[in-house]
Amino acid sequence: MSVRQLDRGAVHRAIKLLRLAGRRRAWRGLRHGVGASLEYAPLIAPLAFSTVVDVGANVGQFALLATLLRPNARVFSFEPLARPAAVFERVFADAPNVTLIRAAIGPEEARAAMHVSGRDDSSSLLPIGALQAEAFPGTGEVGREEVAIAPLDRFLAADDIAPPALLKLDVQGYELEALRGCAPLFGCFAHVFVEVSYAPFYDGQALANDVTDYLAGRRFEPIETRPSLVDDAGRPLQADVLFRATA
Repeated sequence: MSVRQLDRGAVHRAIKLLRLAGRRRAWRGLRHGVGASLEYAPLIAPLAFSTVVDVGANVGQFALLATLLRPNARVFSFEPLARPAAVFERVFADAPNVTLIRAAIGPEEARAAMHVSGRDDSSSLLPIGALQAEAFPGTGEVGREEVAIAPLDRFLAADDIAPPALLKLDVQGYELEALRGCAPLFGCFAHVFVEVSYAPFYDGQALANDVTDYLAGRRFEPIETRPSLVDDAGRPLQADVLFRATA
């Protein structure tokens, strides 16, 4: 399959952000091979947030963006895999407002085998599907690692999440289960930012409509959708969706 990642117009914003933001943190990340997820800046920068809950933190790309945009925000990041978690901890070693919790979020406490990809950011609790390996060569499974899974309220209480708060999820096909694990604390969040897929990149994954319907039933409405990956016919395969809590 021929696929194309979309240019979301973030390059000039990225340059501006690095000029205006606290450079020390950005360059510390780059020294460890971690760049901020600046492609998300057009969606995230306009939001007011005092707390970010970052589910699927990998090496800290989104946490780095959050701290560049809001240096005083409290960030709670979740990453279960040992290698990316270790990189994250080096990047944020001197950041008292950033906390990493080495766990995955899901509806029940458990231990499970993570399917480790050739690229850490493509690893998943779901088996890596044929479409993922075809669309992104080099992201097939290279091993497995046992990780801890638990609902979000096993780690955080409502009082930990100062409003306004943003919930971000990027968990490679496990979005619906991770959202179910966050549900007891949904009332704490003004926005949810989640990557969704329109075709199954991982075996058994919930697709975009499943995620949207689930959040709609919990009073979150989509306010912006930005396709990030399209097929050779221009049809969206993946998108970043920002949801807003309704009354």
